[in-house]
Amino acid sequence: MALALASLLAAPSYIVSVSGDTGQATTSKQAPPKKNPLLKLAQAWPSAEVLKTRHAASDALPLFASTDVLPITVAADFKAVNKDRQRNSTQRFPGELRTTRPDGQIDVLHVKLGTRGIFRLMPRNCDFPPLRVEFVKDEVKGTVFDGQSWLKLGTHCQDSGDYDQYVLKEYLTYKIFNLLTQKSFRARLLKATYVDSKSGKTVASRYGIFLEHDNDVARRMEGRIIGIPRVVFADLDQDTLTLMMVFEYMIGNTDFSIYANHNVRLVQTPDRKIYSVPYDFDISGLVHPPYANPDPKLHLTSVVERLYRGPCRTPELLNPILANFMAKKDQVMALYESLPDLKKEVRREAKDYLDDFYSTIKSDKNAKRVFTDTCSKGAGM
Repeated sequence: MALALASLLAAPSYIVSVSGDTGQATTSKQAPPKKNPLLKLAQAWPSAEVLKTRHAASDALPLFASTDVLPITVAADFKAVNKDRQRNSTQRFPGELRTTRPDGQIDVLHVKLGTRGIFRLMPRNCDFPPLRVEFVKDEVKGTVFDGQSWLKLGTHCQDSGDYDQYVLKEYLTYKIFNLLTQKSFRARLLKATYVDSKSGKTVASRYGIFLEHDNDVARRMEGRIIGIPRVVFADLDQDTLTLMMVFEYMIGNTDFSIYANHNVRLVQTPDRKIYSVPYDFDISGLVHPPYANPDPKLHLTSVVERLYRGPCRTPELLNPILANFMAKKDQVMALYESLPDLKKEVRREAKDYLDDFYSTIKSDKNAKRVFTDTCSKGAGM
């Protein structure tokens, strides 16, 4: 383990919010201090057999066994839900989620909804916030949500067809990373109809994304999530780190930080390796919604302007990673033909953006310029 990580053992505990568990909306409050997250690094591991069993169970979850668009209907007091824009809120609102099985049977699940997120949670950015959907354990058995406790639901932000396009593009961004590595979040595309439970009126009917639970990502990697702060490049598995950083460059995403655990989850395995797994790609050049702007400190004119933020890599270390990207190019491009509702001009724009990336890595000179000569010399980001 790198000294940068070991030196954090004396770090103070952090304050986070806790989730409420009642059927009615509860008052948001600050959680009590948590244990030092670094203590988890020293916890004993279950047997290899247990880890493999967990892997198999998470890998087989029915929600991610299909790529078909999942239609769902969610009924709740959305007027109350939309008013809760407090970050890390513990308020939960009772709701009902309906979905239909292939045989026509309708599953009716009682759920609790909460708002979540940071940027998209702000009402000035999105009329409809991202959601947290909590399930009742006994109700999900035998349904498409079997094995799920709660899930992040990525929503449409604004009720317009253009924002459906951004959801579709972000979904495909997850699928691109799935092609490159199994150490990635799985996503399920859905068509969600939101109904106000008080009036019975439809609030919106838009595309959305259910994102795989953090713990299931870790279980498929036969590891565990560790929420440790101030991680630097040297603390991480280097091949996985490089793959992630080249991918973030590929999609034009700078909205993440390993050091701050922002839009990156860290997974530790029994051999004490730590892997970085990215998520949340909406503020990227590939998705490019109207609200996406780069951090001013990066001195970028737009999110479509790429910036490599990973560690400097020699061609010898980089070339096997880039070869993986090149080998998957045809499959990546084919993804954009898989969604009929993706508009022709949106599909063309996305492919052109990706083609620009492939042109860069195909040239040894350009790849060396980006990943070796002009890269940041910092210890982390």
